[in-house]
This record gives sequence, structure tokens and C-alpha cells, in this order.
Amino acid sequence: MLTPQPTQGDTAWFVHDRFGMFIHWGLYSLAARHEWVQSREKIPPDEYQARYFPRFDPQRYDPREWARLARQAGMKYAVITAKHHEGFCLWDSQFTDFKATNTPAGRDLLAPFVEAFRAEGLRVGFYYSLLDWHHPDFTIDVYHPLRDHPAAARLNRGRKMTRYAEYVRNQVAELLTRFQPDILWCDFSYPNKTYKNFPGKGRKDWESEKLHALIRELSPRILLNNRLDLPPELADVHTPEQVQPTEWVRVDGRPVVWEACQTFSGSWGYHRDEESWKSPGQLIRMLINTVACGGNLLMNVGPTALGTFDPRAVAALGVYRDWMALHADSIYGCTQSDFPAPQDCRLTQNGNRLYVHIYAWPFRALILRGLGERVEYARFLHDGSEVQIRPPVWEAEQLSLRPDDLVLWLPVKQPDVIVPVIELTLKDARP
Repeated sequence: MLTPQPTQGDTAWFVHDRFGMFIHWGLYSLAARHEWVQSREKIPPDEYQARYFPRFDPQRYDPREWARLARQAGMKYAVITAKHHEGFCLWDSQFTDFKATNTPAGRDLLAPFVEAFRAEGLRVGFYYSLLDWHHPDFTIDVYHPLRDHPAAARLNRGRKMTRYAEYVRNQVAELLTRFQPDILWCDFSYPNKTYKNFPGKGRKDWESEKLHALIRELSPRILLNNRLDLPPELADVHTPEQVQPTEWVRVDGRPVVWEACQTFSGSWGYHRDEESWKSPGQLIRMLINTVACGGNLLMNVGPTALGTFDPRAVAALGVYRDWMALHADSIYGCTQSDFPAPQDCRLTQNGNRLYVHIYAWPFRALILRGLGERVEYARFLHDGSEVQIRPPVWEAEQLSLRPDDLVLWLPVKQPDVIVPVIELTLKDARP
């Protein structure tokens, strides 16, 4: 089986746990029309603050309920937007007034989040945006809401990215020392995105080398993602977004630790009117597909302005809860298998346990190449019932089997689970 490149951060727990919750929450939850609403609608920072900042009052925010739902769904860690591109901070940062403590919420929202999730046994991570449309030193660029303002060039003259980069380091140090998170998700770099002579931003603007050194000094084993525009070997986790890799993610030809970040619908932040919510089958298959390619899945929830999870998100988490309650052994501790998957199936493996996830029910015979006499026992995970590993003689004669084929002889009707899983106990774990 493939082994990813070594990392400085502690990825041992990460590649075991495989499944986490992403949470995008900020002032944009009041607009309820995508977390990029300020940029998309070109709302000036002063207007954006005046409209939403004095109205942010999540009276029903209960991080213990969030943590309970995440744990029940089988998630093992959570990453929340401590600060998104709008610049609004969920914690009581000493470096800005644009924070939750100065809204009607009147309190630090990260501290109870960290406490609640850790109480449920989940690890905690922070998303920190490298962009900040509120900060007076963040220069106007392709994504800034003032990019088409007639005085944009003049407004940029007084801005200084070196001061902003220092602000970023101060806030990151504050987060790391105050909360000791397990993951830091920095987002994102775009050095080649020039717009109207406004250059994009990357490592020079963020002073990424200094930031990276600070992070490693304060939290040597923290997991750091790959969006600082630094050499890829300096990242612990590589993060394909809104795509479903079909093979192990590689960088410069070498397999790496990776995590797909995905959404229940088409938006990261709460979007009241967005309707492209994924079906139960799609949700489960995305998790299986990811682990079958050696990766983690970070599935996003966008809480409402009141601090609640949308009922559609709760229902989606329930899909994972019900499936993982029966099939978690095929996810935790598992990775890509070297054995070829049968048609309409995906394989995951953990030592001498090989898991066959069946996407399309094949009537009776499911043939696995190369496993011949190597399987001691087969069973369904959902009920523990035995699966026969050889067909009746007359049926076998009609299947044109090869000497090294294994046949799982299945019931005619698919079990009543979204994706049935058969656990094969191998006589040894070698490919």
C-alpha cells in the first residue's frame, strides 16, 4: 500500500480518523447568500460593517449541540472559520475591534466551541483567512469588494501589506497560544490573479516564510495546510476543494497526506435559497471514495445567523450518523488498497481487513480478482452476517472463473443500507 511523504506535523491521528467537520460562520450568515457575498456584491467594508456587525446576535448558539451532532455523524475533528475573508473574528482578539465581543453577541465564540468539541472527544482546528477586506492595510485586488471603485488606485496608496502581514502573525500567534489547536487551515494564495493592474497575493504579501516559522515555533506538531504559497514539502496536508479525486493525490509524483473539503450544498456559508443539496447516496459515496484513495473528507456546515444548523444540514449529518454507526470500521484506520476493486465497488483496507463497498448491487455473484484462497471469512458490517465465499457448483461453472478469483455469493436483494459493506478477513495483509 502507498505511504505518503513524511510531515513535520502530527498526521498519525489524522490519517486514522479520516472524517471531519468544516464550519463556515461569520457576519455573512445574516446575508444568507454565500460567504463571498461582500465580494460578489461589491459591498464597501464600511457599509458591510454597518449593515451586519450591529445585528450579529446568535442567541441560539450552542456549541455543545454542534459537537454532539458532529460526533454522532462519525466526525473526529472540526475546523471552524476563526476569521474569514470579511475580516470578522469569532474570538476576542486584542488586535482588532472587528470581533464578536463587540457585537450584540457580546462574547468570545471560539472558547466555548473549543471546550465543547474537546469535551466530545473531537480534535479542533482553525481556519484563518489570509485575505481581509476589512483591514485598512489590506490592498485592493481582484477579490476585494472595492476592486471596481473609481478611486481604488488612490485608496491603495496609503495601504501597506507589511503592516498587514504583521497583523496576521499577531493573530495567528494569539490563536495558537490561547487555544492550542490541532490544525491550522490558512486560506488562500493567488499570486497570478492580476486585475486592472492590481496584482494577486502570495508568499511575498503574507510574508509566508516568517509566518511558517512562527507557526512551527509555537506549535511544532500542528497540522498546516498547503495554501501559503510555499514549497509543497512545507505543508502537512494538501487540500483539493470541491473536487473528488479518483486516485491518491500526488505532488511532484509523490503521494502526500490529503484532505478533500466539500459542502453539503453549493455554498460554504449559510445560504438560505441554495438548492443543490447532495443526496444521501452521494454523501456516503464521497466519504468512501475519499478514503479509498487514501484521503480524508472535511464536510462543511454553514450555521445560521442564530447559531443553529440548517435542518437540511442536520438531515445530512443524520445520513452519516446512521451509516457510520454500522460501517465505521471500513473508514477509521483505513486507506487505499492495492487489490483491484470489482465493478461498481470501492475498496478500503486496514491491515488484514479488506472492505468491499458495493455501489450497484450485482444480483448474486461478486467476483474479486487475485484473492482466490486468501480470505478466511466474509461478513456484512451492517448486521455481522456471514457472506459465502464460493458459489454453488452449477453457478460457478457458468461464471468462467480464473484460478485466483474469489466469489462472494450474495443475497438477491440488497440489504437496506445506502452502501452495503462486506468485511473480508485476509489470511495475511500483504498485497
